[in-house]
Amino acid sequence: MTDTLAALATLETPAALLALGRLQRNIARMQSRATALGVALRPHVKTSKCLPVVAAQRAAGAGGITVSTLKEAEAFFAHGIADILYAVAITPQRLARAMALQRRGCALRLLTDSLAGAEALVAFGRAHGQVFEVLIEVDTDGHRAGLAPDAPELRAVAERLHAGGARLAGVLAHAGSSYELDDAAARTALAERERAGCVHAAQRLRAAGLPCPVVSVGSTPTALAAAHLDGVTELRAGVYVFFDLVMRNLGVCDDEDLALSVLTTITGHQPDKGWALVDAGWMAMSRDRGTAQQRQDFGYGQVCGLDGRPIDGCLMVAANQEHGIVAHPGAPGAAIVARFPLGTRLRILPNHACATGAQFGAYHALAADGGVQVWERFGGW
Repeated sequence: MTDTLAALATLETPAALLALGRLQRNIARMQSRATALGVALRPHVKTSKCLPVVAAQRAAGAGGITVSTLKEAEAFFAHGIADILYAVAITPQRLARAMALQRRGCALRLLTDSLAGAEALVAFGRAHGQVFEVLIEVDTDGHRAGLAPDAPELRAVAERLHAGGARLAGVLAHAGSSYELDDAAARTALAERERAGCVHAAQRLRAAGLPCPVVSVGSTPTALAAAHLDGVTELRAGVYVFFDLVMRNLGVCDDEDLALSVLTTITGHQPDKGWALVDAGWMAMSRDRGTAQQRQDFGYGQVCGLDGRPIDGCLMVAANQEHGIVAHPGAPGAAIVARFPLGTRLRILPNHACATGAQFGAYHALAADGGVQVWERFGGW
């Protein structure tokens, strides 16, 4: 720990830190979960957008990956990962880019949830002699996109893809409303609803004589709560690799599982207000206030000492673009000045790891021996 603290004292702030011991435990936990449930794990790499992180997930046993942008697909394919699911409904203007990836050897699967989307895929494929492999998104919880498992359009979309020359790969569901559930039993019930709805959709297609080899479900909360995944072939989850305060509030993880933090420096004080100012504003932490409606509001993040241990009651209570405000509600202003002198370094645990990670071009990965590695990440679309 002494070596780590010495290394952190030299970094420019703000900086995104990854605790590698926690990261590896998180990866092992989800991989063990998928293995126990008898399904393949296809991690969603939008959380990290970082090759060493994804390499660690694959080394633990994950096969293909899930992406949310074609830039992610291109970047990871360039580093030898070919089995990729683009889990956002494809729009017509992106089909040429998807085709280019496929023609370079990427086994890219696409997603649609409408007859219009199926028509666009079929028309483009015929015009360019390209066979697209496509999953249909199923909505099992009313959270966002997809067709209801019983919707007549589900079969119509599948038939259009199949008859039009596309390869119908299967069905996919994402129970995103799980992020609203802080009750373990409720998460287990939603995981079953997600599983049952997606499996039912697959059974409908198979009963109609249509192929449906893939049944894909997942979110971090439902992946860790599912009682079983009978009929499912693959599990998707993303934020588990880092976890965050939203997941901690749900009871999905503990403080000791939070692998991502932001290193920041005290730049000044407002004693009469009980504030310490830091150089990590919302440009570092993001504007995500995902804990605001949860059982505990962490403001813009939980304040920790340089050792990563939370300082009870001390939060980043407000943020401007490049300034954060750290306070300990109820403590006298002089106390915060004395506790955090000018130049003091702190770590802030984020509300939403995906959003905070996206503010940085690299992570500083902290090894148990005190070593610090710079792991590049990327953004954009």
